Amino acid sequence: MPYQTTVGHLTYRFADLKTLLAKASPARSGDYLAGLAAATYEERMAAKIALADVPLSTFLNEVLIPYEADEVTRLIIDRHDQVAFAPISHLTVGDLRDWLLLDATDSLTLAAVAPGITPEMAAAVSKLMRNQDLILVAKKCQVISRFRNTLGLPGHLAVRLQPNHPTDDVRGIAASLLDGLLYGSGDATVGINPASDSLPTLMRLWQMLDEVRQHFEIPMQSCVLTHVTTQIQAIEAGAPIDLVFQSIAGSEKTNSSFGVSLSILKEAHEAALSLKRGTVGDNCMYFETGQGSALSAGGHLGVDQQTCEARAYAVAREFKPLLVNSVVGFIGPEYLYDGKQIIRAGLEDHFCAKLLGLPMGCDVCYTNHAEADQDDMDTLLTLLGAAGINFIMGIPGADDIMLNYQSTSFHDALYLRSVLGLKRAPEFDAWLTRMAITEPNGRLREIGRGHHLLQQLPHLSGAA
Repeated sequence: MPYQTTVGHLTYRFADLKTLLAKASPARSGDYLAGLAAATYEERMAAKIALADVPLSTFLNEVLIPYEADEVTRLIIDRHDQVAFAPISHLTVGDLRDWLLLDATDSLTLAAVAPGITPEMAAAVSKLMRNQDLILVAKKCQVISRFRNTLGLPGHLAVRLQPNHPTDDVRGIAASLLDGLLYGSGDATVGINPASDSLPTLMRLWQMLDEVRQHFEIPMQSCVLTHVTTQIQAIEAGAPIDLVFQSIAGSEKTNSSFGVSLSILKEAHEAALSLKRGTVGDNCMYFETGQGSALSAGGHLGVDQQTCEARAYAVAREFKPLLVNSVVGFIGPEYLYDGKQIIRAGLEDHFCAKLLGLPMGCDVCYTNHAEADQDDMDTLLTLLGAAGINFIMGIPGADDIMLNYQSTSFHDALYLRSVLGLKRAPEFDAWLTRMAITEPNGRLREIGRGHHLLQQLPHLSGAA
């Protein structure tokens, strides 16, 4: 159905809900590239005014991508919880914004309604919100997940230790792993992006990570970020896999371009659960997303990139993950042009995912050809910390030498924890104290050459 509003002497008409959402989005290069963005600031504001008056129930009746043609749409509609939706079913998008900002709308209330909120509702209300609104509401959304430690507790921040190496050299990876552990990073996961998809190479990485974990009795989980079908094959071959990883998107067409489907993800989830490797919980999936991926794959189908991103969270929500991560600035300036756009996108992604009940983290990052720098990343990092993000990345020097992009370092995590008074996962924190890496108050100790990790890790067979 068409939507319209009048601003001054001009009446703006929007052909359908998909168009209205696109025109109401904050300006970003990807939507301009797709030909979906508002032509002027006035048109964008007119779209926001019209969007504010749309009843939430409309999103259940007017789908953006046809139900018959897209399994993500079918998932969203078929899994919608009418009971959870009932308390907010009478609201418009503008009303939802006001309700979310009320002091009375607390963490328990938000958790109760989360199954009744669709990704399109979350995306729509985010388009009406200032940055501070996104931060305030996301802070109230508390999502806890567990595998070998507990993530997402209020007042806590975890770090994915990312010890990548351009040739998958095990000693090089072990050196980065050691570096990160000594800085107190790794409670979210130790996750390697491999350069190779060779199964023998991948098996060595899984085995090395598991040997280190067992030898030092670290309450952590590990992950090798290769294709999900390779991980299924590795599980069948006996690999010691903790978390199963996959990049996902918000349309069936885009996921197909990644070589995945809901049925494949279900198979992987069941395979990971069958290993029963978790000790405090069984959240065993790790998903990564990012605005622009659907457009990059030609699978956006006329939907703006932020709404496409929110739809990916429906896929993640289906499999009860331990971690979900928006790799916010990784795709490049064609989709998020500069620091302002990257900051806004990071806050949107975190807000929408948390509102939908996901344990959300962010790779606060940019590519070297974007109009952004580390000061922009410091700003986004601090804002996300204030918003209660579950985890961030920890990369030696913030410079990934394999993927060739700029992210956040072990020192950045120390900064954020210090400024905001955030703690590590409790089980991991206790291990750091036992290993004399940190003081009981969480501060790092000075590490001498005789420390256990420095003495033993280089000589473990898997790290040799």
